[in-house]
Amino acid sequence: MADKASLAARARVVREVLRSYFYVLVWMSISISVILFNKWLLAYSGFPFPISLTLWHMAFCTMVGTLAVRVFKVVKSHNMTRRDYIRRVMPIGMLYAGSLWLSNSAYLYLSVSFIQMTKSLMPGLVFASGVFLGTEKFSRGTTLNMLLIAFGVLVCALGEQNLVFKGLLQQLAALQFEAMRLTMVQVLMNSKGLAMNPMQSLYYVSPACFICLFAPFLSVELPHLMTHSDWTFNPSIMLANALTAFILNLAVFLLIGKTSALTMNIAGVIKDWMLIFFSYYLFKAPLTRLNLAGYAFCCSGVFVYQYMKLQAIRANAAKATAQNQGPPDEEKMIGSGSKRHAERSKEDILSEIRRLQAEMSQLDARVQGSGKAFSMHGMQDSHHHQGSGLNDGSSGNHNESMPAGGGPGSQKG
Repeated sequence: MADKASLAARARVVREVLRSYFYVLVWMSISISVILFNKWLLAYSGFPFPISLTLWHMAFCTMVGTLAVRVFKVVKSHNMTRRDYIRRVMPIGMLYAGSLWLSNSAYLYLSVSFIQMTKSLMPGLVFASGVFLGTEKFSRGTTLNMLLIAFGVLVCALGEQNLVFKGLLQQLAALQFEAMRLTMVQVLMNSKGLAMNPMQSLYYVSPACFICLFAPFLSVELPHLMTHSDWTFNPSIMLANALTAFILNLAVFLLIGKTSALTMNIAGVIKDWMLIFFSYYLFKAPLTRLNLAGYAFCCSGVFVYQYMKLQAIRANAAKATAQNQGPPDEEKMIGSGSKRHAERSKEDILSEIRRLQAEMSQLDARVQGSGKAFSMHGMQDSHHHQGSGLNDGSSGNHNESMPAGGGPGSQKG
């Protein structure tokens, strides 16, 4: 029986592991597809309008998020007030709009492989934003590690044959916007107990992002769309692009809780390497040894950073567990001591009552004996001593009532 139970437990573990890695594989595949699809759509399909594409994505996500939260109630709503939405969601939507606009614009000038290499800067930018906003503590070791990653990205840039400075600036600005967005999510949302899953993010952030993108769309791209005809628009392709972006959010939603953060980070690095080689084979983006050497250096720095962060999280968790399982709390000790003291006091009171009852019995016996002796001296004297006996009895009753109150002075009476 024990062997069968052990085999069944192992089979369950294997199934869970396979399921987790299946979700990771699905996420990696869809993520790669979305990035390559956006690159092709913006750079090769005749629709070089990153703001319009992002605006369309946000409109589609707003519609899907509203259906998921309000109509089908797949996930719950936070029921935010208008004031909370403006204060907490709109800044995040503004940063997200800038990040998407600039990152999609960079596809017009840079290769997918080089864009993925620059994303190695994200941990450092998030760390710097966290230190600036007070969500992270400054650490020399982490700062040195981030500088080494930045050096690796610089090596990648030196090895990039088709480097366009405008595209590089757009990509770096997009990364900074994204780092600030992630930090602001922690400051404005998570710290207030308003953590969101991807479906809730679609519902809340997409409308804010749409609003923030509408003004640059009117001023930057709409005039060109109205006055030029050198572009093509295919509704089926645009719908397919929006659907793949939504499916990616759905994959992330399903992946949450199915695997660890470390597995996700490792899968992300593998995905980036796959994108580099897909870009090389699909779009003929040139790769040099200096590119690959710089990116390998970046990946090692990212792994070290993630390892340091994981160790810090484990140390904090162990410390919290030790505090919860530490020596008994002083209040609990005082409480248990008070309980024992109360129990002892009850026993003392009961023994005192029994002692006083015994004394009362003795007094009653004396009263009865005195009554018999005095009965021969007449009725008047008998009544006098019986009154004296009643007084003694009342005195005994008084003494009996005092210990019940727990006062030590009752013994003196």
